[in-house]
Amino acid sequence: MYARDNHVGASDLQQRLLDDSKVVAATEMLRMLADGTRLRLMWLLVDGEHDVTALVAALGVARPAVSQHLSKLRLAGLVAVRREGRHALYAVRDGYVQRLVTGVLHAASHRVGGIPEHD
Repeated sequence: MYARDNHVGASDLQQRLLDDSKVVAATEMLRMLADGTRLRLMWLLVDGEHDVTALVAALGVARPAVSQHLSKLRLAGLVAVRREGRHALYAVRDGYVQRLVTGVLHAASHRVGGIPEHD
């Protein structure tokens, strides 16, 4: 297929462009997930709420580091926190974020395992 065969004009493509605020928000979300520890935290939180103590034990990472990563994820809008007595319980904020995390990790599993991609 040649470029001249593409009947979509530049103005049509310009109309499809995302506005800057959406691009900035999406870039920030992806930047937060680009850190291995934060991605592992998000994977653990996909299944439900967990407190810092449980996350520290599961990851084997120092408590201050886990707390700092959770704070960044919360500020980026990827994680929600709920207080229960003296405990703070963290969870993935919503279904969109959950699907983003599971989708990217599913794609990575296919790539690493040599499994063919599917539509």
